[in-house]
Amino acid sequence: MSERIPLDLLDPATVRRRARGVALGGLLVAAAFGGLLGLLAGQTVGLITAAVFFVPLVLLSVSEARRRVWLEGHVLYVRAIGTRKVDLHTADQLDLLVTDVRGSRTVGMFVRGGGKAINLALAVYAGTGGREQGVLALRKVADVLAGRGDAPGLVFSELLVAQLRAEARGLAAADRPLYRLGSLAPAGRLAQKLTPDAVSRFVSTLD
Repeated sequence: MSERIPLDLLDPATVRRRARGVALGGLLVAAAFGGLLGLLAGQTVGLITAAVFFVPLVLLSVSEARRRVWLEGHVLYVRAIGTRKVDLHTADQLDLLVTDVRGSRTVGMFVRGGGKAINLALAVYAGTGGREQGVLALRKVADVLAGRGDAPGLVFSELLVAQLRAEARGLAAADRPLYRLGSLAPAGRLAQKLTPDAVSRFVSTLD
């Protein structure tokens, strides 16, 4: 049986705290809109409006609290409400996805295969610091990607190996490949993809 490698970037306590924040924010938004429409159109309309805002955000917070990501062999799994999996050896799409939310920039590997898609967060940065996947996790993912035997897999594998080398050399977060690559994406966009070609051009400039 393949070893299960956890790939959660944030610890469970932090994830649960974020989920509670989402639920509380949803409650406040639902109460505000529901109360306003309740005054204007009646109690029933207000309650329906509150539910329309609150229920999706509660589901989002539950999903966030339950979310776990792991690697078994060459298959990537994510569990939230349900469980999805993508075989990294046969995935037909590999992109670098950069999301920018409230001053935090997350650099992830977006994979798609078998009709499923997973965004594996590799690092999240705020300012000149942040949190990154551990050495074992990056090494395992790099090895699996190299095992694809194609250009996109090798490019992403080389990127992760370069990240490991930078960490081993004790470079600051701002000098590591994932931070530098994430910084290439223009600010002000919620999410944007960098194709393997763009990643390849960047990797070719690394020592």
